[in-house]
Amino acid sequence: MQLDPHVLAHLKAMQENGAPDMSKMSVEECRAAYRQQSELFGGPVREMARVVNTAAKGPRGEVPLRVYRPEGTPEKEAPALVYVHGGGWVIGDLDSHDKVCRQIAARAGCVVVSVDYALAPEHPAPAGADDVRTAVSWIFENAGALGLDRQRIGVGGDSAGGGLAAVAAIHCRNESLPLACQVLIYPGLDNRETAWAYPSRIENAQTPPLDRPMMDYFMAKVLPDKAIAGDWRISPITVTDSAGLAPALIISGSCDALHDENNLYAARLDHAGVPVVKRNFPGMIHGFIELAGVLPATIEALDLVATFLRERLAISPAG
Repeated sequence: MQLDPHVLAHLKAMQENGAPDMSKMSVEECRAAYRQQSELFGGPVREMARVVNTAAKGPRGEVPLRVYRPEGTPEKEAPALVYVHGGGWVIGDLDSHDKVCRQIAARAGCVVVSVDYALAPEHPAPAGADDVRTAVSWIFENAGALGLDRQRIGVGGDSAGGGLAAVAAIHCRNESLPLACQVLIYPGLDNRETAWAYPSRIENAQTPPLDRPMMDYFMAKVLPDKAIAGDWRISPITVTDSAGLAPALIISGSCDALHDENNLYAARLDHAGVPVVKRNFPGMIHGFIELAGVLPATIEALDLVATFLRERLAISPAG
């Protein structure tokens, strides 16, 4: 599959401007570079009525949250999406995905609660997954205090965060929490060594930004113990029963190494009777949801997410 012309232009500009190889950076350098790329290419900052930082309380301590409330959203019983940022479980934070969360909140007309889960190598897997499960449970328990409608809460995320959102959806099913939907944007679903057999991993092993060196960089830090890679908290594609999971929107890019596992997971959900909207974006690379400032397809994808959320969270024009 050929890269989209806008993607090619973006990658060429990155190369000409001397973009560094993040797989050869220290963790702190990589995190800083990721935040800088979000600032440069993430497009405009959508205004919110209010943005509040808070924290979920759990057995591992506090999990920082950032709550985005767009104009027109009700102060009580508002619909909401719990959003889990990408970054290979190693990089990314509330700031790296600030623009993405604002875009979704503004376009869908719902509250977005961004989760700042623990990152590797300081906190290897399954720490991040456990933080996300803690945050989601806490948000349901405290929906009233947060001004949210407990019956209209979804979960979503991109890349590693998409995989963690899938983990959260399984957790909600297992704990009988009334999750309304899940939005999985090119999610990382299979972190076992056998995942390298997927054709899309082989075909896109040299396609930035998620090429083989970058994936190896992340995995070495998040999974020092590869024996646990088959745990569903780390590779949600291994869950044995998908029945009863929340309705899903799964977005993939045809030039992404994770394309095949995204398709497989969508097929498994569909086979289990879970309502699924699967949308592939031709010529798109991994990470494109963060490139609203340079890729027209990103705007299309954000609008798709907003349409799905309005339907599944029963969002009226007035919120």
